[in-house]
Amino acid sequence: MTPMDKDSIEPRVNTETVSGQCMWRMLEVTVDIVVRRLLASDATTVLIDGRSGSGKSTLADQLQRCWPCSVVVRLDDIYPGWDGLAWAGEHIGTELLRPRAAGRTGRWRQWDWDTGAPSRWHAVGAGQRLIVEGVGALSADNRAKADLGIWVETPDEVRKHRALQRDGDTYRPHWDRWAAQELDFIIRCDPIASADYVVTEAGGALVWAPGMR
Repeated sequence: MTPMDKDSIEPRVNTETVSGQCMWRMLEVTVDIVVRRLLASDATTVLIDGRSGSGKSTLADQLQRCWPCSVVVRLDDIYPGWDGLAWAGEHIGTELLRPRAAGRTGRWRQWDWDTGAPSRWHAVGAGQRLIVEGVGALSADNRAKADLGIWVETPDEVRKHRALQRDGDTYRPHWDRWAAQELDFIIRCDPIASADYVVTEAGGALVWAPGMR
């Protein structure tokens, strides 16, 4: 894909104290800047990554509302069970991102968590605006087939509280095994190095900053 010109849109680093309103405001600012960059180009594919409970889904939902006609594909719907993090990232690269980058329709296969088996395939046209959200999405190979990569970083204790508050009964027995897969992905793929933007919530502040690209 053709790289976009960031220089005319790139903001300065912004920092705000985390209160409920400031956090939401910072997400809004992040989405606004990202959407302006997307609309200034012919971009069609955004990857949003980060560890469990970091705020990926919230960011993806806000971006979808502000980026007209976009759809969200969530890796939570693709992981083939609790040991499938690495597989899902490779799956979207091969089946979804690679065909779209070549101008063809991509696809992804849904996992049925109730039956523990693969379910139906979903198609995403080459020109459809797409947001892929989930840990394991932002490898270097996948970023090369997309237009923008975002990493969301949140302190471990905050992430765990959010994730278990949301999915506690289901998630609690699997937290450690999933966290080990997240760490393995980070060590192997260094997703921050592939990110155009990093959204960080740390030290009592929500910091928005350009990524390393």
